[in-house]
Amino acid sequence: MTGRLSGKIAIVSGGATGMGGAASKLFAAEGAKVAIIDRNAEASAATVAEIQAAGGVAMFATADVSKASEVNAAVAGVEKAFGPVTVLFNHAGTIVIKPFLETTEEEWDWLHDVNVKSMFLMTKAVLPGMIAAGGGSIVCTSSISAVAATPMEVLYDTTKGAVHMFARAIAVEFRDRNIRCNAVCPGFVRTPHGLREVKDLQALGVDVSEAALAAQQGRICEPEEVARAALFLASDDASFVNGTHLFVDNGFTAL
Repeated sequence: MTGRLSGKIAIVSGGATGMGGAASKLFAAEGAKVAIIDRNAEASAATVAEIQAAGGVAMFATADVSKASEVNAAVAGVEKAFGPVTVLFNHAGTIVIKPFLETTEEEWDWLHDVNVKSMFLMTKAVLPGMIAAGGGSIVCTSSISAVAATPMEVLYDTTKGAVHMFARAIAVEFRDRNIRCNAVCPGFVRTPHGLREVKDLQALGVDVSEAALAAQQGRICEPEEVARAALFLASDDASFVNGTHLFVDNGFTAL
């Protein structure tokens, strides 16, 4: 590894498994002290142990990132252990797949809490320390679904559209304090989340077969490929990249 995050303190929300887990391990391998904030304590502990076994520095805090009190407590714990956070990967999120007319108000509110409110809470908790440290980088996980609508995903698509603009707006408001904020936008990814999405869409008659995915993005994306894109945005290599959306979709949105 090249030490691209050497000296950085990084939080990865939803960093226990999948793309988040891949990012946690990659960020640590690139020299960051990594803190995972995730609801899944068992998976978080396993990822931290893997990082430490490889010679990295990591910790975890268990929190529901849609709850302000839990987010604030988790971030305070990270800052006490490691110091001010200089990299935040706002990755935590999930999905609801069902016909729009069957979507409930409770589901609408819940998914916005998990996918959007969580980024507000995490970013708000981290920014004071990041500003005091002289700046930093925030990366938010958006999606091709922010710009490419899918049947049965009106709710999910809407949350990712919000994430898209959140990243841009934070970039503009905090640019003068040396804060960068960008979004990484994956296509279909080989994670439990991504494979469940494919399965549930197929069950509702949406064509996301291997042939359809091959036509749209060549093949399914691997979580490590998204992690490497997030690493670029988090690192000083992207020092003049701010308020952008980096699509990791092999041309899906270029069609």
